[in-house]
Amino acid sequence: MTGTDAGGGVIQRVLVVDDSRLQRRILTASLQRWGFEVQEAESGEEALRLCRDQPPDLVMSDWMMPGLSGLEFCRKFRDLQQESYGYFILLTSKSDKDEVALGLDAGADDFLTKPVNAAELRARISAGARILRMQRELTEKNRLIKSTLDELQTLYDSLDSDLIEAKKLQQSLVSERYRDFGAAEVSLMLQSAGHVGGDLVGMFPIGTTRIGLYGIDVSGHGISSALMTARLAGYLSASVPEQNLALRKTRDGRFVARPPAQAIAMLNRLIMSEMETEHYFTLVLADVDLESGRVILSQAGHPHPALQRADGTVEFVGAGGLPVGLIDGAEFEQFEVQMGPGDRLLIHSDGVIECAGQTGALLQEEGLAHILRDLRQTRGMALLESLIWKLSDFAGDADFDDDISGVLLEFKGSAFPG
Repeated sequence: MTGTDAGGGVIQRVLVVDDSRLQRRILTASLQRWGFEVQEAESGEEALRLCRDQPPDLVMSDWMMPGLSGLEFCRKFRDLQQESYGYFILLTSKSDKDEVALGLDAGADDFLTKPVNAAELRARISAGARILRMQRELTEKNRLIKSTLDELQTLYDSLDSDLIEAKKLQQSLVSERYRDFGAAEVSLMLQSAGHVGGDLVGMFPIGTTRIGLYGIDVSGHGISSALMTARLAGYLSASVPEQNLALRKTRDGRFVARPPAQAIAMLNRLIMSEMETEHYFTLVLADVDLESGRVILSQAGHPHPALQRADGTVEFVGAGGLPVGLIDGAEFEQFEVQMGPGDRLLIHSDGVIECAGQTGALLQEEGLAHILRDLRQTRGMALLESLIWKLSDFAGDADFDDDISGVLLEFKGSAFPG
């Protein structure tokens, strides 16, 4: 049997430690005959020096030696910083169970009773080789796992950095969060559940006495939903009216509003015919007359807007409708509400009314109405910020499962000359 056979290829260097030169020579002769590279040491101290210089694959050490005993040497051997595990066999005449337990506790892997039988020695070396092979395979697999995890962490860090930048870009789609139009004030809220989300809110001018408002909620979450919102922001642009589907250009060059239901139908045809996506979205689009307080709305699957009167009462308006991007040729309806001084309208996403409380129950419209009544005296951005705080308190967590968004229209009465 060669060293490759007996050691399974994982045991090549063997260190024999014994204060008896005769015992060392007997063991060394057998080991060299089997093809192992053998070093000898006559003391534990000398063996430690050799182990530091060139760690062996296998150590065979006598238990009883002057100076540093085999047991003490074994402990110090285990304390050495080594890249690979070294198999340790104690040579002893001891057979008492307590003594064996003491050796195992010191770090020994196996025992051989002196005088050593050659056949038993080969068998113990083969057993040690199997253990070392498994240990080194495990070490290599752990190394590969660590390397893979390091690569994944690098990729995650890069992706996280990109998502942070994407969140900044998405938030920039809502560049103006508050505006006072004189007769009314508009406040916008957008809070993503993750880095980026599928909600979008906005406003755009329609002439000098009218404004458009919208709240959008794209199906799903994450990057693809966020890309969809970025595309939709262009179709309802406040800065480029030529691209805004809710507006049409007259012969004299002015931009006037399309009926909200008609604008949503155009969006639906566009999504179904030109955009290859599995996403759909809900939407409320509103045309607000700042002089009269008349608001024309179309609701496409979005939650019912909350209309709070000046006396604090809350009603939810609209008939629901189909989401955009589900059915080709879908038709959409519109309705009107008349607002008076002190009234306010909240267009909100389903993340608000479907916010889950600590008991698992959803907030629903009744819960939102209760919050609005509690915050009757709170106005503008302070109301939206207080709404977020109330939702966090209800959920018991500031990290929501869904995006939270809202458009708040507060009507003060005509500020235009008659």
